[in-house]
Amino acid sequence: MEAHGIEGIDLLCVNLYPFEKTIARDGVTRDEAVEQIDIGGPAMVRSAAKNSDSVAVVTDPADYARVQSEMEANGGAIGAETRRYLMVKAFARTAEYDSAIAGYLSSKSEEAAAIPDRIQLNLKKVGDLRYGENPHQKAAWYTDGSSGPKLPNAKVLSGKELSYNNLLDLESAARMVRDFAEPTVAILKHNNPCGLASDSDLATAYKNAYDCDPVSAYGSIIGLNRIVDAATAERIHESPFVEAVIAPGYAEGVLDLLTEKQSRRFLELPGLDRNPEKGTLELRFIEGGALAQEKDVAWEDDYDWKVVTKRQPTAEEKASLLFAFRAVKHVKSNAIVLVQGTHTVGIGAGQMNRLESVRIATKNAGDKAKGSVLGSDAFFPFRDGVDAAAEAGVGLIIQPGGSKRDDEAIEAADEAGIAMVFTGVRHFRH
Repeated sequence: MEAHGIEGIDLLCVNLYPFEKTIARDGVTRDEAVEQIDIGGPAMVRSAAKNSDSVAVVTDPADYARVQSEMEANGGAIGAETRRYLMVKAFARTAEYDSAIAGYLSSKSEEAAAIPDRIQLNLKKVGDLRYGENPHQKAAWYTDGSSGPKLPNAKVLSGKELSYNNLLDLESAARMVRDFAEPTVAILKHNNPCGLASDSDLATAYKNAYDCDPVSAYGSIIGLNRIVDAATAERIHESPFVEAVIAPGYAEGVLDLLTEKQSRRFLELPGLDRNPEKGTLELRFIEGGALAQEKDVAWEDDYDWKVVTKRQPTAEEKASLLFAFRAVKHVKSNAIVLVQGTHTVGIGAGQMNRLESVRIATKNAGDKAKGSVLGSDAFFPFRDGVDAAAEAGVGLIIQPGGSKRDDEAIEAADEAGIAMVFTGVRHFRH
């Protein structure tokens, strides 16, 4: 370098080709993605990072101001501490970049498995949170940068900072309402619905969901799969205490009313009116690893629909049966829902035995249990759950079936004049 009069490089600034942004676009082709794989950029970054004693390497525009300020204060020099900080970020950036490439290409391979041998995680911090589930726990949330109706892509339109628990409930709310084609409202707390309703009129759906359990709806999260209109906004505004609302959009002018109560958060997430796709993986972390499974997405065509009782459901009752079975998959197991029409009237969640979930659901429903449809996320191991439902006046039951004592449950239903349907599909939720 000296022989050719080339001075040493003490600062390298590199922006890699936008591979992650490219693959986040809807409809991008493999060729378009491959074209955005940077080759020389990562090589330069790694070389500079390895020589951080002599070279500062900047890979994040968020660091420009810090580097510029330090250079101006020190006659163009960058201190060792800052160079080491930039080195770590540089290696993290190239690792992140390569992980995104490997993950994308493996998913597009003809040999790609439904559950792959390796899963690359490429997560970027969205921001720090005040705390986790409890005040003594530090917390933050992250995005994988993918597009679509996913919570990190939601736009916060108003309200105070979202909490860790808010985000968990908002995720559940978004999942719930996306499962329904009709205008649907989910009102929930602690990842369980207090009420869930579908109706051709969104405001009516909101009223029916709220009326399922007004006491539990206090301090709730609300999810909607349609644009919030004036009538629905009025009902939300009248509700005593709402933590947050997520919807695909808000009609012109309704936010003026909704934001009068300044503590409420309103989020916009386009695409909540689109049903989820099958085959998408979800991860849950355990100590030292993770569990991966396909998301629980099942439609009517996936059910092995069998009427196993003497009484047959009517066509109108079938719509309620389908609603109940779709609703119950969003309730923590052991899960029971009672439904009138296409709205819940009683919910029994998270009990260690199914009988107790039936008792809670029927108690919460009161007189509305009479003639209702009961949805169960798994089979009845004994007839006692069916007997308890019959005692409350339940008219129909939908459940997966598959118990060694199915014949006893069917016998109990026939004795009570209940129509019972088996689906062959279980919906545990832990």
